[in-house]
Amino acid sequence: MQTQSLHSQNIKITPFQQKLSQPLTKTAISVLQINLGKRCNLACTHCHVEASPKRTEELSPEICEQLIELIYKFPEIQIVDLTGGAPEMNYGFKPLVAAAKKTGKQVIVRSNLTIYFADGFGDLPEYFAENKLRIVASLPCYLADNVDKMRGSGVFDDSIKALQWLNRLGYGKESDLILDLVYNPQLPKSEKFSLAPEQTNLEKAYKMFLQEHFGIVFNNLFTITNLPVGRTKMYLERQKLYASYLQFLESNFNAGTVENLMCRNQLSIDYLGNVYDCDFNQMMNLPAKSHNGETLTIASLLAAGSLDLIDEIQTAAYCYGCTAGCGSSCGGALV
Repeated sequence: MQTQSLHSQNIKITPFQQKLSQPLTKTAISVLQINLGKRCNLACTHCHVEASPKRTEELSPEICEQLIELIYKFPEIQIVDLTGGAPEMNYGFKPLVAAAKKTGKQVIVRSNLTIYFADGFGDLPEYFAENKLRIVASLPCYLADNVDKMRGSGVFDDSIKALQWLNRLGYGKESDLILDLVYNPQLPKSEKFSLAPEQTNLEKAYKMFLQEHFGIVFNNLFTITNLPVGRTKMYLERQKLYASYLQFLESNFNAGTVENLMCRNQLSIDYLGNVYDCDFNQMMNLPAKSHNGETLTIASLLAAGSLDLIDEIQTAAYCYGCTAGCGSSCGGALV
């Protein structure tokens, strides 16, 4: 079997597609994930998007109009998943919500929670509740010290206040106001790597701790592996852990996760209107390819009148992050 060598440490990683018994292909597309841009009020150490307050890249009015047309044109899209950066800070957020709601689609907003306390964004919790948006909120640990190390000083306290605010509006309590939290492992300091804990048990621990200490309730906890992409990759390279972390992920490959990978029923769109199989491929500039090998854009999907132009999903070594152990996706564990 051919292997791909990572020069720095002479560690060999098997190309991901060679692990599979057959090519990784799309199923019917039902999720449209849109990255509205890199503007964010935080600069988290593990951010695969490398978002921060200094970034200015965001959706343009022209691309926003194309996305709205796409949302209207394809009823098979059931979920519009808005991410960033802080998606709420980037151009087009509310127009895209309006289009998705008007066409009966579920809207997910991936929120960092602290944005509600930034100037000009204090209306967001009420806006989310009025529009019944599903909130998937980052809280990488239930301990303040760990959160602040990953996301910045004071972020934990603001996150707790935000969650209490959302609870007062009915989030986590009413059936149509879904509040989910996301756990990320701490970035490793040595080669003692570990996968995310078992999701069901960790969810129970989160619920017990947050209820007991802060009176907070929520619906689901999603455990997401740190993929070696963006700032996580840069951190691992600085620590000389990148190659060995990839090897660790490969050694924990679980073929049982492949059927449920999020890239299979999803299209990921960037702020320039380019199409990718997933958000990680988007950040690594690995575009989706059509049957003819052409890179895809929203304009080409609209022109073709179809979302099903992709035969084979583009893969890379970091795909081991989504398939290690219980698997990882934007909706948490896969098995």
